[in-house]
Amino acid sequence: MDDVWGFLRLLPAPPPGDGDPRAAVLASVYEDEGDIRLILIRRPVHMPTHGGDLAFPGGKPEPGESPLDTALREAQEEVGIDPAEVEVLGYLPAIHTVTYPRMVVPVVGRLGRVPDLVPDPNEVDRVLTPSLRCFEDESRWRVELWNGREVYFFDIDGDVLWGATARMVRRLLGLGGY
Repeated sequence: MDDVWGFLRLLPAPPPGDGDPRAAVLASVYEDEGDIRLILIRRPVHMPTHGGDLAFPGGKPEPGESPLDTALREAQEEVGIDPAEVEVLGYLPAIHTVTYPRMVVPVVGRLGRVPDLVPDPNEVDRVLTPSLRCFEDESRWRVELWNGREVYFFDIDGDVLWGATARMVRRLLGLGGY
């Protein structure tokens, strides 16, 4: 990895599972004119789970898939990222989602160029590519207490990043409170 990527806080392998199939997401990062950008999607409101939420491309595994296989397949289906163009940098600790009880394994991948994203309108309402630098400003984050748990929120271009994906972003950058 180049020094510019050294700030990422990653595991070298997926966290061990409990035998149940785990969902997986692809947290794609890429360089663009000196910025490191992250690919997020807004799910359409008609989706059966997480409708209207900002998320990383991802979803449930097909039979026999590893978390890496799932993350790459879902990113290709949802936004057109070619799996051959993804350099897997590592993994974040698995996160348990509250509203949909499943462990989610975040796979972090680097794209070697600015991607030509082609969102699937059935699964993606909007693609966002914020600079990672914007997330480092703690004053832009807000926290609410939900059933004794801290839930982080971050406003991005009129949308709100929150919940499991917000925790993943904070872990990716080594920010506290996750």
